[in-house]
Amino acid sequence: MSGTEIELEKDKAKFGLLAVMVSNVSIVAVAVVGVWRLKGDTSVIVGILTAAFTAVSSMTTAYLGIKAVSNTARSMTLAAGPAQQQPPAPAPAAPAGTDAIPAPAAPAPAS
Repeated sequence: MSGTEIELEKDKAKFGLLAVMVSNVSIVAVAVVGVWRLKGDTSVIVGILTAAFTAVSSMTTAYLGIKAVSNTARSMTLAAGPAQQQPPAPAPAAPAGTDAIPAPAAPAPAS
């Protein structure tokens, strides 16, 4: 990896994390304003807090999962070196003189 590719990866990681953090903070801010404006309606407050927690946890989990898979794929690619492409295996040919449609099975003897 060259120096510019490493810097690009660092920038992508920083700005991705920044985007997740900003979105999480904005979700929390909207939830706090929603709870503050309801002034004690507990059933709706629980719904707002549950939705906010779900949104924050799924956003963070998605980012961390995608980042982990990306890092794993990158390390496997770098460790393997340049990939050598192999030609695909040939498909088996049908035997000469027979149709592709199988013959029906013989009926079972009646007892």
